[in-house]
Amino acid sequence: MALHADEDVLKRADTYMQSGLQSDVFRAYNDYKNLYLQSMVSGDENLKMDSLQGIVTSGAKLEIDVSNYAAELKALSSKNSTSYKQPEPKPMKKTKHIEDVQVGAVAKLQSIKWRDNTLLLIFDQQTDPKKVNYFTLHEKKIKQYKYIFDIKTSMLTSSHNITKNGVAKIKIAQFNPETLRLVIDNNTPIELFHTLKETTLEITFGSEPIKSTQKVPEIIEKAVHLPKMAGGKKIVIDPGHGGTDPGAIGYGSHQEKAVVFNISQELVKILKSRGHAVYMTRDDDTFIKLSKRTEFANDKKADIFVSVHANAVPNGSAHDVHGIECYFLSPSRSERAKKAAAQENSSDMDDMNMYGKDSYLNLLNHHNIIASNKLAIDLQRGMLGSLNPKYKDVKDGGVKEGPFWVLVGAQMPSVLVEVGFLSHPKEATRLIDSEYVKIMARGMADGIERYFVNCQ
Repeated sequence: MALHADEDVLKRADTYMQSGLQSDVFRAYNDYKNLYLQSMVSGDENLKMDSLQGIVTSGAKLEIDVSNYAAELKALSSKNSTSYKQPEPKPMKKTKHIEDVQVGAVAKLQSIKWRDNTLLLIFDQQTDPKKVNYFTLHEKKIKQYKYIFDIKTSMLTSSHNITKNGVAKIKIAQFNPETLRLVIDNNTPIELFHTLKETTLEITFGSEPIKSTQKVPEIIEKAVHLPKMAGGKKIVIDPGHGGTDPGAIGYGSHQEKAVVFNISQELVKILKSRGHAVYMTRDDDTFIKLSKRTEFANDKKADIFVSVHANAVPNGSAHDVHGIECYFLSPSRSERAKKAAAQENSSDMDDMNMYGKDSYLNLLNHHNIIASNKLAIDLQRGMLGSLNPKYKDVKDGGVKEGPFWVLVGAQMPSVLVEVGFLSHPKEATRLIDSEYVKIMARGMADGIERYFVNCQ
């Protein structure tokens, strides 16, 4: 039987599910997920059944892949000899809240047109202005200026090619099932104005791109929902391993500790150039205990903690296994995640004894697990989005749950990034190439900033 506090959380989640609003369904999913994690540690089968049913129902509404949870629920139901039937989705209540679009209310992009210097994105239904998120990513040193529009609860019905004289690239694509993303990319600043008129998003370009020596017009900064891209965030970057712990040793005898240190240094440099306060857990080839790494982040009162690692597999699979992966802390059911965690955890096994059952539960049963999941997704997309234009064969290893003990103890959203497989000859060669490292680090920085934008 679940504790009284668990019953209250379960009732709250069930209440959220009744509203039919996307934000409430996500809150319910968060509660069910936390209850599920608690049930795993406490061994409460009844709580696990209730939370799994909630995860499957809310996850389906949010278009989250919950197939693993559905399979576990089915197996658990059979084990307990209970007849389980997938609960029918309850009809969504009508609401006047414009800021919370109902789940399933998706606007479709019907057409794209030009009216002089104004780009018109025309949808099949009225769009709430609060669902249009505009921000910029400026990298002045390499003369890259990106102007990004995310339109929530919208989707493409067909592909579109958009061109404009004087602008390097304009691209529109489905960022995720509920978000349409328009990216305007140029090597000099552009003056932009945008407005939403019922079913049409109008984006007006200045008469011509202004010279890079001039100041970016103030209108751009005012249009950004988060001025200066949420600059001033405190970020801790953790280059994995170090000192007596080389980490993975792969193709060409490259050591993980050196590879991830170089990538971390480049990432720190980019983030600092964008106005963030960034710290590294180690500034040289030194071994630091796992618990001391998150303790350092906690002392800095960091907003996020990112631990950077590189992967490896035995020689027999070295030529076949490659790709980028991001993990967030969870008692993972994935064998792949467990193997990766065992490799990263092995250098400091004593740390695991510091955390008893109650302490471990307390760390997992926290809203940061959802935020960490989001951070991992943004980092993964950032790296792939930056690398794929030039390195089209970079594999998306996905975002996964994993029991990485370097993340235990962090009092902020935290993730572990596996930047590639040192055991793979091609990937190992790239991971020590300065150009590849810079592009990857820039993608990581973009993903981190994307996370901060979404958190506001």
